Amino acid sequence: MTMELPAIAKIMAALVAAMLISFIATPVVKSLAQKVGAIDVPKDGRRMHDHPIARMGGLAIFFGFLLSTLVFVPLSRPLQGMLLGGVIIVILGVLDDIYALPALPKLIVQIVAALMAVMGGNVIQVISNPNLFSDNPYWSLGSLSIPISVIWIVAITNAVNLIDGLDGLAVGVATISSLTMLVIAMLVSEGVVALMMAALAGGCIGFMPYNLNPAKIFMGDTGSTFLGFILATVSIQGLFKFYTIISFAVPFLMLGLPLFDTCFAILRRVSKGQNPMAPDRSHVHHRLIDMGFNQKQAVSILYIISAILGLSAVVLTTSGPLKAIVLLCALCLAGLIAGKISLSHGSAQPDNTQKEGEKDHASESHDDLRDPTGGCEDGASGEGAGEQRRD
Repeated sequence: MTMELPAIAKIMAALVAAMLISFIATPVVKSLAQKVGAIDVPKDGRRMHDHPIARMGGLAIFFGFLLSTLVFVPLSRPLQGMLLGGVIIVILGVLDDIYALPALPKLIVQIVAALMAVMGGNVIQVISNPNLFSDNPYWSLGSLSIPISVIWIVAITNAVNLIDGLDGLAVGVATISSLTMLVIAMLVSEGVVALMMAALAGGCIGFMPYNLNPAKIFMGDTGSTFLGFILATVSIQGLFKFYTIISFAVPFLMLGLPLFDTCFAILRRVSKGQNPMAPDRSHVHHRLIDMGFNQKQAVSILYIISAILGLSAVVLTTSGPLKAIVLLCALCLAGLIAGKISLSHGSAQPDNTQKEGEKDHASESHDDLRDPTGGCEDGASGEGAGEQRRD
């Protein structure tokens, strides 16, 4: 199935509109963040930036996505539920970027936002059976559909939040994931999903010049949680409803980097007898920095990994079951190797020594790079609040 030229033109228009709005709005949002005190001040060794930097830049992405979506996408009930939940997530992110909210209230609000989206019709009702030899092609979730949908949305919201640890990392990964879903939606003629992903990708691309190293502004919780929320919700609309192998595998491939990193972080902490929500400096982006890569190199490597996973997701939509199984086995093997490396080097100490003049100007000092007041990382479900970010 292919999309007609007018539909493709509309998708491109949605992307460009969101990109321009986000690009123009970012300096305004930066000025607002400075006025309201949404500033990230380096106060500990886990931060790599050396001067205060404005947060809350995700507002620009939100404005770009929202306006483009309202103009180009029909306002259906599922879209209304998604936008209402997205607004709640953004308000929560703004307050957290200013005041560093405790973990439990944030988790509760995230669940409420997810319920808004789910009650609007964004529900995982069935998933394909990963056992291709089974007579049953898919599993009906029945009464579990609502809780599983809420868990999926909240989990992805926080997984994207947790990878926001270097300049441009989260926004770049979100862009790749959005473009991946955009391509898949075009391949299967899902015009509404394609338009929403074009708007999200455009918002990210417009913000990216201000967020790449050295960052002029951070997206903050406002941006990272919003991106995760939209990606999770739209994936329900565009991927889980297909009764094929892709509906089981594609969402996990498309969001593979944040999901794998979060899972490995939890396993690593549990293997050490630590609280699975306790903060550490052993996420994949930290490890790359400790291996000697600078921020730009580390981010580039993670972009490539995310792009490979995205390409694998696209391949699954166009290949037969045999190729899908081979590809999934290869990816699982790669994941196991990565997990072993991650767990076996958990005691690695960061090398904070950098030559004068070689130190990066800024790092996306986000959840994992903050010193949480509650002893937990900020952002993930049940993970504590970050430090006060005001002077």
